[in-house]
Amino acid sequence: MAARVRITHRDRRAMTEHDFIPTNLESASEDKRAALSYVVEAFVEGQLDGLDADCMVQAALFAAFQELVETYGEEAAAIYAEGLPDRIRAGAFSTAPRH
Repeated sequence: MAARVRITHRDRRAMTEHDFIPTNLESASEDKRAALSYVVEAFVEGQLDGLDADCMVQAALFAAFQELVETYGEEAAAIYAEGLPDRIRAGAFSTAPRH
């Protein structure tokens, strides 16, 4: 297993729309597509090792929000989280065809 490098963020910056992965992945930057690929790969690895998908989801969400708070601060992370219900309902995270 490779050593994990922890990057700390001394100066918090404002979260902008450029910090989000767009619904249309083709319009996402190469770095964001690569990052998503790493996360998907980690999910597959965890499931191959016998971890439940729900367990992986909960851990990923915790890690993601922990990083958002560290990078942008609690208020910015909370504002970001407030927008998630509308994005979910609009299909931003759906991979299957919508009815």
